[in-house]
Amino acid sequence: MKNTYSTNINLPQIDFALLFFRVGVGALMLVHGISKLKMLFGSEEIAFADPFGFGPEASLALTVLAEFICSILIIIGLGTKLAVIPLIVTMAVAAFMIHSADGWGRQELPVFYLLSYLFLFYTGSGKFSLDHYLLKKKK
Repeated sequence: MKNTYSTNINLPQIDFALLFFRVGVGALMLVHGISKLKMLFGSEEIAFADPFGFGPEASLALTVLAEFICSILIIIGLGTKLAVIPLIVTMAVAAFMIHSADGWGRQELPVFYLLSYLFLFYTGSGKFSLDHYLLKKKK
């Protein structure tokens, strides 16, 4: 009971928390990425938002890169701080450009992901990641 309200930082617990958080958020976003990957390589015409005028195909391809490829990198903890950057941009665009007129109900999920990726950007992937393993090997 004494540890329940403790504010002391326990590094092994932080590393496990980062592992669970990173894998959980990455896996949840991967589901979104897989559906967009199917859309990208499907036979139907691509109807996707194009907020920057690149064309719907290019916008979808950039979103697939972020939501599919970067999610896999985050799950395995490889280049995590770099992998979250495209996801931060994608979620900011989704929340504040694509769904801006839809109200908070549609903005809430991209904002949650945005905050999650900002958290990972500042913390990194933690000890249980390929980033840690590869940097440890270099030293």
